Amino acid sequence: MNHTNVTHPRHVLLGAAVAAPLPVCDHYCGVESRMRKALALQAEMTEEFGTCVFDVTLDCEDGAPVGGEKDHAFMVSALVNQGLVATKNKAINGARRVAVRVHPVDHPAFEQDVQIVVGEAGAAWSHLMLPKVDGVADVDRAARVIDAALASSNRAQALPLHVLIESPLAVQQVAAIAAHPRVQSLSFGLMDFVSAHGGAIPASAMAVAEPGAQTTYDQFSHPLVVRAKLEVSAACHAFGKVPSHCVVTEFKRPDVVQAAALRASRELGYTRMWSIHPDQIRPILAAFTPAQSEVEQASHIICAAHAADWAPISVAGKLHDRASYRYYWQVLEKAYQTAQLDHQDPAFPYFVL
Repeated sequence: MNHTNVTHPRHVLLGAAVAAPLPVCDHYCGVESRMRKALALQAEMTEEFGTCVFDVTLDCEDGAPVGGEKDHAFMVSALVNQGLVATKNKAINGARRVAVRVHPVDHPAFEQDVQIVVGEAGAAWSHLMLPKVDGVADVDRAARVIDAALASSNRAQALPLHVLIESPLAVQQVAAIAAHPRVQSLSFGLMDFVSAHGGAIPASAMAVAEPGAQTTYDQFSHPLVVRAKLEVSAACHAFGKVPSHCVVTEFKRPDVVQAAALRASRELGYTRMWSIHPDQIRPILAAFTPAQSEVEQASHIICAAHAADWAPISVAGKLHDRASYRYYWQVLEKAYQTAQLDHQDPAFPYFVL
């Protein structure tokens, strides 16, 4: 099969607004011991799956003690640089994807965070997370400070920005934020969004209700929360950005985590989700992984379409054209991101060009 770039499915089917193929799980940690464990787990699971299946985000916002922001930022930079050196000595595909969350742009520690984590470790980061963004002006200001720090680092390419949508104002501005060229992904910040309503949304909306429980609104049923989640997801899909779903605090209940991840993916259109405990990573991966039967169907249709130069084809008595090809190609991308596309699959060569 000729998998040339000219006829590669990603170029033929997806157009200009293409979301980055990010791992489906973004794992957050703010304490040094948990950071080290998370980085070690990332390396272990990379070897297990053959590719990096989750990001690790080191937290300088909630993770830093008040008054200790500078020392915390230096610790984070030193830790990620140690990992970068270690990874260069290993021949593992996609062995590390490590990000950092800094303080909000209006926090006194913001510029200090950026100068340290970008200036000291610019080459190490997969992206930088900006919390509490309320509009495009916040992204523009952050980008200027980040780019100034990059100029003195050893990183040549721009640093992708991920943005946390955490307030009613941010939800109102979400389309403009998603359209910003430096933004790669938007995350919904559930806890801050609920608390920003001054008690108008109950605490139950920060949790996930037990299956079948007769209780007050949870994060998948409260109208204001669901509306905000949908606004974030829709804006991302409109502008080719990755929508990342919020946390589930029930971290000792893998069944609850997986059920929530399934709802985020299938009902709300999210393609990525936060983890705040190592036990949440595998349930999130499982929820965002396509069924094997769907992967096999997608592979068959895409390979047949490619052989037909992307003209309409009939498969099992059903007509397929570029509209359905686009869907099945995205199934294959998700299977690859979750390490569920077998190396012997005829579609696998599309991902090793």
